[in-house]
Amino acid sequence: MTGRNGLVEVSVIAADPAEALAELGRMGIPAEGVRIREEELLLSFFVQQKDLKRVRIWAEKKGFGFKLHRFGPIFTLLKSAAKRPVLLIGVAFLLFLSWWLPSRILFVQVEGNQNVPANLILEEAENCGITFGVPRREIRSEKVKNALLQAVPQLQWAGVNTRGCVAVITVRERSVTAQEHEVKCVCSLVADRDGIITRFTVTGGNCQLRSGQAVKRGEVLVSGYTDCGLCIRAEHSGGEIFAETGRDLTVRTPSEYLLEGEERATEQKFALIIGKNRINLYKGSGISGIGCDKIYSEYYMTLPGGFRLPIKLVTETVTYCLEPTIAEDPEARQRLATFADDYLPGQMVAGRILSRVETIAQEEGYLRMQGYYACEEMIARRRSEEIIKPYGNDD
Repeated sequence: MTGRNGLVEVSVIAADPAEALAELGRMGIPAEGVRIREEELLLSFFVQQKDLKRVRIWAEKKGFGFKLHRFGPIFTLLKSAAKRPVLLIGVAFLLFLSWWLPSRILFVQVEGNQNVPANLILEEAENCGITFGVPRREIRSEKVKNALLQAVPQLQWAGVNTRGCVAVITVRERSVTAQEHEVKCVCSLVADRDGIITRFTVTGGNCQLRSGQAVKRGEVLVSGYTDCGLCIRAEHSGGEIFAETGRDLTVRTPSEYLLEGEERATEQKFALIIGKNRINLYKGSGISGIGCDKIYSEYYMTLPGGFRLPIKLVTETVTYCLEPTIAEDPEARQRLATFADDYLPGQMVAGRILSRVETIAQEEGYLRMQGYYACEEMIARRRSEEIIKPYGNDD
């Protein structure tokens, strides 16, 4: 016999089962599914769970035998589920997710960008509070807009909309035109370094120099104003001015360094980055020490549809192949000179090295090179000038 919802099945052994059933009726306790076995003096029936205690007390007072068979299916189901805590935790977790997920932001997308990298916009948006798990009601489009426009000057407009659990950042990039780069002020060319003028070409402005002239840093080379007698002409100076200059350079290099040799061993390490927290999936501190080469890679986990989770898989491949090597003097000189040849032209707008004087000294743990270089380089830079108002007119 199957139980019924909200009912429990009990059995009572009494001398007169029919009289016992009648007495239950007089007590106001409804009984359902009654079965009477006269030969066994057995009365079986279903009662409401709330009346179970009264029936038990009544049977004990009358001296009847009392037996509880089983609960109804709902109670039985709950009782059996109580014996399976993992199932209950899973159900509770699913109920929590069904309440929590619709009110949270799980994914962030960027629309409208062409030249500005999406990762840059996502990083700035995360700094503004748009990240995994943030409540939807806490997103303020105006706040994010102002922060993004301030952090990314290439953006002209930005806004945030939500589509379910997805926050969509829509941007419009600033158009760069020639008019925006046009200089609309009076400019002069001044010397950026001390030097001796070697050659020059002036395309605008009042030239105030000659070849072989020595100039100091900050001296006006081409003025933006030209005195025409009856008036003063203001214009934007332009041109290329080269001068012979001197540069000092001090470079140090270790006397012992690591050189790649034969591969001795390879080791791979894995880690997870969830949000801003890192979980290492290996033993140790992760410091590989010297004598190895490391390749670091990060992979974002994504869902179908291109939704990127805030979870990254980190892979570090460590290859032990570096061997300590002592620098020899000719080799060290060549390496330092090569560095100077690459470094100095990078410090010039345009130019070249004419001559050099280099000395190398051995010091504790490293080699030091002191060099003086004669260079020919472009020394002119633009400087905005104050606009002169005629007749003191400030209009």
